[in-house]
Amino acid sequence: MAEAASGAGGTSLEGERGKRPPPEGEPAAPASGVLDKLFGKRLLQAGRYLVSHKAWMKTVPTENCDVLMTFPDTTDDHTLLWLLNHIRVGIPELIVQVRHHRHTRAYAFFVTATYESLLRGADELGLRKAVKAEFGGGTRGFSCEEDFIYENVESELRFFTSQERQSIIRFWLQNLRAKQGEALHNVRFLEDQPIIPELAARGIIQQVFPVHEQRILNRLMKSWVQAVCENQPLDDICDYFGVKIAMYFAWLGFYTSAMVYPAVFGSVLYTFTEADQTSRDVSCVVFALFNVIWSTLFLEEWKRRGAELAYKWGTLDSPGEAVEEPRPQFRGVRRISPITRAEEFYYPPWKRLLFQLLVSLPLCLACLVCVFLLMLGCFQLQELVLSVKGLPRLARFLPKVMLALLVSVSAEGYKKLAIWLNDMENYRLESAYEKHLIIKVVLFQFVNSYLSLFYIGFYLKDMERLKELLLVLSLSQSLERQLRAVLVPLAALRFRLLLLSLRGLLLAARAKVRAGGEPVGPRRGGQRGCAGGLARRAEGACAEGIWGRGRPASRCRRLGAHAAQCTDRARGGVETLWACP
Repeated sequence: MAEAASGAGGTSLEGERGKRPPPEGEPAAPASGVLDKLFGKRLLQAGRYLVSHKAWMKTVPTENCDVLMTFPDTTDDHTLLWLLNHIRVGIPELIVQVRHHRHTRAYAFFVTATYESLLRGADELGLRKAVKAEFGGGTRGFSCEEDFIYENVESELRFFTSQERQSIIRFWLQNLRAKQGEALHNVRFLEDQPIIPELAARGIIQQVFPVHEQRILNRLMKSWVQAVCENQPLDDICDYFGVKIAMYFAWLGFYTSAMVYPAVFGSVLYTFTEADQTSRDVSCVVFALFNVIWSTLFLEEWKRRGAELAYKWGTLDSPGEAVEEPRPQFRGVRRISPITRAEEFYYPPWKRLLFQLLVSLPLCLACLVCVFLLMLGCFQLQELVLSVKGLPRLARFLPKVMLALLVSVSAEGYKKLAIWLNDMENYRLESAYEKHLIIKVVLFQFVNSYLSLFYIGFYLKDMERLKELLLVLSLSQSLERQLRAVLVPLAALRFRLLLLSLRGLLLAARAKVRAGGEPVGPRRGGQRGCAGGLARRAEGACAEGIWGRGRPASRCRRLGAHAAQCTDRARGGVETLWACP
């Protein structure tokens, strides 16, 4: 009877509900009749075609890959084959698998290397590794001739960290150099010029980045992110992210711990300070002297702590790079170097100086004037608000909030302007580029952030207004940093997941339409197509999951013009990259 009632129409079922409550243990059915009338059944059922955002968060571990090199979806086959051939000829130690992304129609090189090749790369790179205690302990540069003296060298899984493997592969990729007269499309290489950075600067290579290891990330999540009241696992951070990132978090933790002393002393001093002006002045002097002593001790202690970590991680006495490579973005006229007698790009210094005098300097001064005018405008608005009677107390903070918003928005614009000016000045070395960029950004940020405070404190000499403005600027900048660091990336992630869900819905609809006329999915067994010679040259390997099949048949035929047969299996029984749909 219950089943018959369930199969009856909605009207009779609702009538039964009106007469008696549902039996015990059975949940009440939703009142779908009202929703159907309001929205319609089609709209209510549309959600089942969308993929939940949690489904896109599920990741499949990528095996046999340390570094991923991606290309734009407009990359032609000649570019892929040209670069693949140069990598395999120039760096035979690397194992490269070419894979195709089904949804974005983009290609990627999955790069890794064998353990023996990594050992030779560590020798070339001079990677410092821990030495066994019976051979003196400490760290020293790795040598293949004396590999037996290093700890855990017998274990392929424990000797190299993921960061060290990726550093060795990156070192090889960055040192893949062109021969004289080589060119790719409209990119002409100089002799001995690095290929990968140049192609990345031209946009031919989209990204080159290391691949995460989910197992280590989960361990760091438990021991670092979720362990709030425990010390940071600096050694694990160094092994995974590298020395620079680990040193930054070491300094951040040391600085946060050291800030406890002025916070406690300032709180106690503020509590016992009398309300009269004399006591406040004495407290300010005492707190200033305390800060001077504290900052001196903090710097000296950090020098010792930093040297201790540098020695522990093997970077205390590491030699710097003898020769700095030119920036890939550096442009100029070709000439023969008078020193090395090799072909190089040359940019006359007088052109850079002329641009600095006629463009960079006037624009910087104009930006500073704009900051000053915006500040005066906000102050005039403040006076106008204060002159109006009957406004609530919070209304007088509106001009200050507006000034804080202008400071935050202007900072982003000034940063982009500084980068553009630096690019136009065309510096040859990365160190010179970064130095001049820091000068511009610091100048903009300092004037933009503190000009209003100096103006009120030293020109207007209004301490109450200075306190209010300092409070508003501090709170707004802290809130803006939190929004930029947490909420904006989270919103962008949710938006991308929504786009993926909509794209999946569109693909499902297309597949349903295709299913009416022809089978969906790759054809199997004996179909003529495309794989063949090029698939063998690319060494097979199509990824399970999102990097995989789905290559357009027209491009397959162009790539495999030599081949007459299309196979579904390649080396090792893995589906080939060039399998026809």
